[in-house]
Amino acid sequence: MYKTIFKRLIDLLISITGMIFLCPIFLIVLIYLWFYNQGSPFFFQKRPGENCKIFSIIKFKTMNDKKDVHGNLLSDEQRLSKTGKIIRKLSLDEIPQLINVIKGDMSLIGPRPLLVEYLPLYSKEQNKRHLVKPGITGWAQVNGRNAISWEKKFELDVWYVENISFKLDIKIFIKTIFKVIKSEDINTENQATTTKFKGS
Repeated sequence: MYKTIFKRLIDLLISITGMIFLCPIFLIVLIYLWFYNQGSPFFFQKRPGENCKIFSIIKFKTMNDKKDVHGNLLSDEQRLSKTGKIIRKLSLDEIPQLINVIKGDMSLIGPRPLLVEYLPLYSKEQNKRHLVKPGITGWAQVNGRNAISWEKKFELDVWYVENISFKLDIKIFIKTIFKVIKSEDINTENQATTTKFKGS
């Protein structure tokens, strides 16, 4: 009952309330990034959702589009500005994903939606992470986030899918708040963001 009905109702209630409450911060970041990124404050990218259905995730754009002499994008570290690092550290770049939750593409809590290019690389067990809607935060995020290996992340994701409950979601929600306050596990060691998944 919780997984099929109440989880969605809670997602809508908290997301709509969150958008209203965070509106001033949303507008400040939006206006700043509008000028900084020359009219492109948002980052859109295709991601697999529940049952691998593809949707467009919405985030604040914290990286510029600078390229090298050959026309290739520079590394994440080179394109991530000081302000972008602050926005990521405070997890403000995630705020627009509340729109994804309201639309029904995502849930507040669930396995993080990763790149479409990773789909062929998952094992049968790892692919279970797509049996539920992806989330803004999840069990893997509050247990290491980008500071743990891909294999551990997927292990935690699958565990969540198999043990989903209201009590567990409340626990993840509370732990997420503390993680954001402490700014823990934002990056993989020696990386601006995280390393790419290349298969197990």
